[in-house]
Amino acid sequence: MLVGMDWVTIGLILLAVTAYAAVVVYVRRRIAAEKAAGPAEGMPEEAVASTVEGSGWFSEHVTFYGPILALRTLRVHFFDIFRRISWPLKAYASVGVVAVVVISALFAFSLFFSLRYTLQVRPEPTGIYAPQNLLLIPGLNEFVPGTVAVWLALVITLVVHEFGHGILSRVEGIKVKAAGLLVAVVPIGAFVEPDEEELEKAPRWSKMRMYGAGISNNIVFGLLAFLLMIAVFGLAVPIAAPVVNGVYKDYPAYNASVASGSVVLALNGTPVESREDVARLLAPTRPGDHTSLTVEQDGVVTTRELTLAEWPTGNSTSGFMGVEYYDGQAIQGYVKTSFSPIGILRYLVLPFDTSSTGEALRIVGFPGANTAYWKDPFPGFWGVVQLLFWSGWINLNVGIFNALPMVPFDGGYIFREAVDGVLARRRLERYTPVVVSAVSWLMAVTLVSLIALPYLFSLF
Repeated sequence: MLVGMDWVTIGLILLAVTAYAAVVVYVRRRIAAEKAAGPAEGMPEEAVASTVEGSGWFSEHVTFYGPILALRTLRVHFFDIFRRISWPLKAYASVGVVAVVVISALFAFSLFFSLRYTLQVRPEPTGIYAPQNLLLIPGLNEFVPGTVAVWLALVITLVVHEFGHGILSRVEGIKVKAAGLLVAVVPIGAFVEPDEEELEKAPRWSKMRMYGAGISNNIVFGLLAFLLMIAVFGLAVPIAAPVVNGVYKDYPAYNASVASGSVVLALNGTPVESREDVARLLAPTRPGDHTSLTVEQDGVVTTRELTLAEWPTGNSTSGFMGVEYYDGQAIQGYVKTSFSPIGILRYLVLPFDTSSTGEALRIVGFPGANTAYWKDPFPGFWGVVQLLFWSGWINLNVGIFNALPMVPFDGGYIFREAVDGVLARRRLERYTPVVVSAVSWLMAVTLVSLIALPYLFSLF
């Protein structure tokens, strides 16, 4: 039985697969025809020389990695521009390699602790353990909205990562053969293709810098995106109107059916424009007093009769309505003070955070999250904020995950070079493949266990 998927969705998936298969067949036939016809007129010499499928537009710009279609360009001379600043980039990449090693070790240990936690707690395969939520697919992952901002941030992340490899390849004197996008990959892919022979002959540190450049770019770009998001979000101005964010259960406002999202207009017939106005009018009241509260919600104005209660904290003698107001200034304060190691961690777990602070901060990443209670400084403001948030979130997550010491991740290749360097000093480099393979399998088994165990637990 298919759970959570209707026949319309299944039909759309089958239609998409069929259309993709038709495109693949058509492209392969065009490549075969171009191969038979010979080089296209005006085709660059390097394109003709490096194209094994044939010669022509399709042969130059389209290739296949198994069933995956890739759009590529052989005109990658723009990477040569960065050779003019080789030493600063090499220094940047060297620091990046050290950072990748540290992140790689921390991430590996965190996986082991997560596995231990999973074995102890035996969670159900729901929430973050649900299969669709283990993949970074906007819209399918219930914690990652399928908005334009998220998809654009994903593309930016891939470009930032792959350009790091391309730039450092040329800085290290390694030829770049092609660059492009992978089509029909879940969710999307990008690549830069260094010359394998030149890469193999390159010095060890050159290869490590090239492998780590993508991760370094993701980490740096992610931090800069979060920093810029904080600065941009500071331009927004929360409205002063007293907006009801929530009501205390079994207290006067709750009993009078005052709903979240209501805007308080008047108290006992006296108009109010801010939370301070409401507090001033309530100051002389006492528990047991009767009061009328005029509120507006969705354009409808109603007046509710309340009998005031005592404050649950006992720190005030005035009457208590049981209302919590939307505090835009506090949210802005949370955001402004979040650029720290702990603050960045809070951003990384924000999509999964259901606490009151998490719900408040979701305004920076999720569409429609109480943005009606803010004055936008310019059109499209929230789209920019959300693009910056998801650019930071996806870049940091992709960078951290790629640092895993497991081939074929970048962290795995850096680990391989490091192990080979250590063993070569003792003339034991023949054991490098064994060590790297063992660690890669250990990481792979750990990852698969984290995914599979919740399902196995649910069966027993």
